[in-house]
This record gives sequence, C-alpha cells and structure tokens, in this order.
Amino acid sequence: MPGLSFLGLLTKNRLLSDYKRTQAVWYAKRLLFLPYLWGGDDPMAGFDCSGLVLEVLQSVGKIKHKIDMTADSLYKSFMDKQVPKGYAGCLVFWFKGTKAAHVEMMINDCFLIGSSGGSSKTLNRQQAIEQNAFIKMRPLGYRRGPYKIVDPFMVKKK
Repeated sequence: MPGLSFLGLLTKNRLLSDYKRTQAVWYAKRLLFLPYLWGGDDPMAGFDCSGLVLEVLQSVGKIKHKIDMTADSLYKSFMDKQVPKGYAGCLVFWFKGTKAAHVEMMINDCFLIGSSGGSSKTLNRQQAIEQNAFIKMRPLGYRRGPYKIVDPFMVKKK
C-alpha cells in the first residue's frame, strides 16, 4: 500500500483483528443451545467442540472454509500465539497427555462457549437431549485438567 508506514500497517492489521475477534464472539453467542453432535460442523445439525470453534473462526476468515480440524490440529495451528491469561476471542484447549482433546472459546475474561456433554456415541439430536449435550456457556474454572490458552487473533510483529 503506497504511503502506509509499517506502524500504520500494524495498526490497520490490529484494528481488523479486533473487529474479527468481536464478530467471532458475537457469532459464537448466537450458537448457544444448539445440540452437540459427534463430528458435527453444521449449525443446522449440531457441533462437536472443534466443529463449533472451526465454524466461528471460518466465519471471520481466520481459517479457510472446507477444512476439517480436530481440537489438537486447531491447537497446533495457533500454539505460537499462547497467552498467560484469557480474554474474549481466546481459545482454551484441554489436554489428555500431549494432545489437545477439547477446545472452547472465551467470550470475556471469565466465561467460555463450547460444545460439550456428548461423546463419540452422540450421533443425533435425541441422544444429545438424553445426554444434556449442547453448546453451553460456563466459567473458565468449571472444567478440570490441564489447559492452555491461545489468541488466534493476535497480530505479531514480523
């Protein structure tokens, strides 16, 4: 861009990133209460944890469409953007051993939205109802186990 300084470009990138963060959180809130569905990545049918986060990130252009990712592959995509404390738009990953097994998105400094309560046996809406499996909002400390927080919207200086 002619006439745009490095600082100006960095500021423009941060503004765009902040806008995408705001839109992602807004969209995630709109998906509350949809059913959990193992392997789900569709607002009409339901989501599993990675399908929900993937849909939100794809909706704001952070990840290309037509890509399927697990919680672990999402973590590996953003692990260079780890932060010590979460805030709106950050992703929280819980681990089993060395692999990320679950992911949710923070909507502010304290609360997350994630698809949970189901398992590989949650294959339809009726099973989701029976298992109380749906997209929920919970405080960060509700889930046990080791976790790491990343900011997929972080703009790094090159």
